[in-house]
Amino acid sequence: MTQAMHVLTRSDLDDVELTPAEVIDLVEEAYLAFAQGDSRCPVKLMMPIPKAERDAVSYSMLGYDGSLEQVGFKTSYRQGSESAEKYYTTISLYDDVTGLPFAFMDCQRVGASRTPATTAITAKHCAREGATSALMLGTGVQGRNTLPYLLTALPGLARLRLFGTHPDGIAESVATMRRWFPDREIELVDDVPAAVAESDIVVVASGRAAHPKVRTEWLPPGGLLISVASKGVESGALRQADYAIATSTGQLGVTGTRLAGPDGEVRIDAELPEVVAGRAAGRRAEDERVFAFSSGMIITDIPVAHALATRAVAAGRGQRVELWT
Repeated sequence: MTQAMHVLTRSDLDDVELTPAEVIDLVEEAYLAFAQGDSRCPVKLMMPIPKAERDAVSYSMLGYDGSLEQVGFKTSYRQGSESAEKYYTTISLYDDVTGLPFAFMDCQRVGASRTPATTAITAKHCAREGATSALMLGTGVQGRNTLPYLLTALPGLARLRLFGTHPDGIAESVATMRRWFPDREIELVDDVPAAVAESDIVVVASGRAAHPKVRTEWLPPGGLLISVASKGVESGALRQADYAIATSTGQLGVTGTRLAGPDGEVRIDAELPEVVAGRAAGRRAEDERVFAFSSGMIITDIPVAHALATRAVAAGRGQRVELWT
């Protein structure tokens, strides 16, 4: 068999459809496989670039999805935090059954799907019973899908609110909601502390936040605060929580160091894969304020990337490149 790789660009993947429900199922199955010991996911390797004026960072992740039997390598580079213009991320997949390469592809669409899926899964398992309201802070690429994904996982949500400062991001967030839930509206807010105090679920995915940094103590009793590795939460948010969850303790130690206590330690009560598997609680009491830290794990990128690549290749997209000839 020829050793070739399908190379898929951002435009090749742009209109390949995966519904929110499909992505949520893929990501939840990935967490279950990891909790069962079938997958591997070493901690992310992250390296700041030693040029302070450029505010650049690069990182890589390696993992194995035991359900699909696919190995994935992901790389990311970002120069600057104010925009996504110089943010480049790719993922390559290898079939562990045949031992052959499968795909090398842009990873923006993957992250924009699996991140809100992780948020939705966290809310499904950790929000108080009967939660009816959700607030989204941030309108970047990963944040624009969050509210429809939350609504897919928790159809009982009656009030959906959004804070954003970029007109294009706000418009895209509203358009995405209307695409999946044409009968639902998003309420725009400008008073973040007041909106947090009235929300059962608060998701913070803002970068250099144009809002007061969110404190866990602002939540109503029983509230859930989900930080998507965001600078928009106050550094003491984890310590203020009655109960704390992370997608991965190791990842939190790499990307969430500012949340550490005075002794430099970051402490959590449960990891999300264990919660999904039913081996740990999403919360201990209905009135607890819960903090959840979400950092990307490649085991959730792999199945989403594989699904997108499989559908794109079937549609005749991309190029077949024989790198090893």
